Amino acid sequence: MVRKFLILPPILIGAAVLWYMASGREGPEQRPAAEAARSVRAITIEPTEFVPRVVGFGSVYPGKVWNATAQVGGEVVHVHPDLKKGAILPAGTEIVRIAPDDFQLAIRQAQANIRSAEAKLAELEVTEKNTTDLLAIEQRGLDLRNSELSRKRNLLKRGTVARAALELEQREMLAQRKKVQDLKNTLRLLPTQRAVQQEQIAVYDSQLASAQLNLERTRITLPFDARIASVSVEEKQFVQVGGALATGDSLDVAEVEAQMPIAQFRAMIRASTPDGLSGGFTPQSFSAAIRSFGFSATVRLRTGNDVIEWPARFARVSDTVDPKTRTIGAIVAVDGAYAKAVPGERPPLTKGMFVEIEIRTPSRTGTIVVPRAALHGGSVYIADGGNRLNIRPVSVSLYQDDFAVVEKGLSAGDRVVVSDLVPAVPGMLLKPEDDPDAVAGLKAQAAGRVSPR
Repeated sequence: MVRKFLILPPILIGAAVLWYMASGREGPEQRPAAEAARSVRAITIEPTEFVPRVVGFGSVYPGKVWNATAQVGGEVVHVHPDLKKGAILPAGTEIVRIAPDDFQLAIRQAQANIRSAEAKLAELEVTEKNTTDLLAIEQRGLDLRNSELSRKRNLLKRGTVARAALELEQREMLAQRKKVQDLKNTLRLLPTQRAVQQEQIAVYDSQLASAQLNLERTRITLPFDARIASVSVEEKQFVQVGGALATGDSLDVAEVEAQMPIAQFRAMIRASTPDGLSGGFTPQSFSAAIRSFGFSATVRLRTGNDVIEWPARFARVSDTVDPKTRTIGAIVAVDGAYAKAVPGERPPLTKGMFVEIEIRTPSRTGTIVVPRAALHGGSVYIADGGNRLNIRPVSVSLYQDDFAVVEKGLSAGDRVVVSDLVPAVPGMLLKPEDDPDAVAGLKAQAAGRVSPR
């Protein structure tokens, strides 16, 4: 029992020591709580140059494709030795020749028919002259018969000639009149006969022209500088009318149809024409609208770390919209697709090459752009005059590359936070630091001086 109380003296001694130590010192100094500022990167908004553009991808195909087709049938007697797939041949090169014998015979036959018809026409001219001369003679004879008939009638009245003599003279006069009438009928028929021969000559002329045209068609030549895409003819082969011989692709112009999202294409047009377009849709108004947009284009080939570019022109918009991808085809053309090639540096734009297409409209000034990373669900973080966080909603008209075009909500001089801020509490204290590299990169992208990846 006594042992239980032996623990009390040490406890009382410890408590006395603590009381003594505490009573002999002052309490700790109390300081007011300080607010910590978050360090963030920020950019100051400046209206800048902006080039609306959209990027798509597509394959290269020639601007013109020529299909060599046999327009006449016959045996192939000549094929150009360089007529092979991939060969490049100049315009005017005779690539195939079909046997011309049948058509040369047709020409000679048509020429003989023309000479024969012309001879008949000349014969009609002589016949007309002879008939006219003969008619004059027979007409003189008829006049003499008429005089003789009148004389015999007078003699019959005086009783010095028999009636039989008068009747004989009448028969002679009628026979002579018939000769005159026959000659006149012959002369009346001559113009018709002459017209028939002239029409026959026209028919033979047409046959001659057709034969000459077919003879020209036996020689198949390239209409333009071309790269041969396919060959389906050989010497000693018989080809029929309409038979395929070869296919050639033009070298002067290459075209690319790039599929682009409709929303982006429409946003680019709206950004380039903020006031909109007036008037209804007609082929003329549509063409005028396309010209008013001032499209320019660039074809870009990426090969590893190298980027090769060709200036292009906007040609037209495709006639259909892809129902699956909801994209529209924009067709651009590159002039001098082969002429601009530099061996070892710039390859020619070859059919089937997969390239990137960038279409631009004229630049706009005074545009406000921000990095995409600075957008947070339709809002941006602003460092206000007191370096306090202000979450401000904005209206974006166009997303492009790594930036967005802000239509409403920002003005020049606003400081936009571009670094991550978690959590973002409105009114929290910030320590913004300017990021000149981000500003320079943003301006370069907006002005199109940096090609998108």
